[in-house]
Amino acid sequence: MDLATKDLLRLATIGSVDDGKSTLIGRLLVDTRQLFDDQLDAVAAASERRGFGDLDLSFVTDGLRAEREQGITIDVAYRYATTPTRKFIIADCPGHVQYTGNMATGASTADLALVVLDVASRLKEQTRRHLCIAALLGVRSVIVAVNKMDTVGWSETAFDRAIDQIELHSRELGFTSMIMIPVSALYGDNVVEGSPNTPWYHGPTLLEALEASEAGSWETAQGARLPIQWVLRQPGGGRTYAGIVSGEAFRVGDRVTLLPANVETTITAINFGGEARLEAAVGLAADLDFADETDAGRGDLIATAPLPTITRDLQATVCWFGEQPLSVNGRRLRLKHTTRSTPVRVREIKGVIDIESLTVDPADSLSTNEIGLVSLQTADPLVVDDYREDRVTGSFVLIDEVTNATVAAGMVGHASFL
Repeated sequence: MDLATKDLLRLATIGSVDDGKSTLIGRLLVDTRQLFDDQLDAVAAASERRGFGDLDLSFVTDGLRAEREQGITIDVAYRYATTPTRKFIIADCPGHVQYTGNMATGASTADLALVVLDVASRLKEQTRRHLCIAALLGVRSVIVAVNKMDTVGWSETAFDRAIDQIELHSRELGFTSMIMIPVSALYGDNVVEGSPNTPWYHGPTLLEALEASEAGSWETAQGARLPIQWVLRQPGGGRTYAGIVSGEAFRVGDRVTLLPANVETTITAINFGGEARLEAAVGLAADLDFADETDAGRGDLIATAPLPTITRDLQATVCWFGEQPLSVNGRRLRLKHTTRSTPVRVREIKGVIDIESLTVDPADSLSTNEIGLVSLQTADPLVVDDYREDRVTGSFVLIDEVTNATVAAGMVGHASFL
């Protein structure tokens, strides 16, 4: 991974509605001076319209008018921040159960989950669901901001009760790092600066914990991957193949395989923005030139060893967001995987994950926001990795062919905690 990628931390805020996620991110951005004067003026005007005497910091990220009117986050709000030591992309995910699909979108590219927990109400069902989805999506590092400490008189006992509950639930989810911080998003305690109200707490502030967190922790794949998005005809003849790199880097001279045709060739040139490069790093949109002519096209995959699997039969974990239940021989669905789209049918629903016990219970259908294990059969062959190895080639979405709505997010394989 190059230094530019390592310096960038992608984080997603998760948790239940009204626990203070948007306010916490607003406080972080305001106290680190990430906002321009006109942005603060807009937040102040929105706060005044809603009847707040002071700034409502949740409006920093809740940009949709519907969000400000309802006082909830609907869509994922992306914000960018920088400090002397770090760059951040912050995905403020909605907490309302109706928008669980949007939360999964925000967490799908995150290095870290920032869980916001109301110290008084503690661990709600939707927070449990969010933690389960984050673990399924490959997030391994978690920071828990135990919020609204001012409402319990900065009680260490209340803080301990909250963290005991979340630690018990998270024990089987496979997180490798979990930091607990008592905060007040409303007043800024332990967000950027340490708080005199918590003399019993000796850990980092939220900003210090974020600056020390590992970036790119989910990029664990072995083998470079490039799903072909465009075939570019070059002046004077010949074609190159463009897409975004995942897994590992490609280098000039690499021996690669074009799949599913299983054709081997060698990379002779790598281009980015019209400039020649010797290497295409993960996340780079590049086009590759080969030593041999091929008939590869959009939807095919360029890969180095170890090679992914070519299959029409998928064993997968699915987060179902459709209003009508998912069932065998149900609605007509289309599976979108990288740059390839194909009709798909549900062969079997093997069970639904109980978000309390993290066990798999027998089921013959999946209802809205349920997470289950399914067996799928596609009309065309797909080139896939296990999701735990590569988030790009191991993920897919399901689309209702009648309404064209995205109804599920899927991961190839089963989570390690199941």
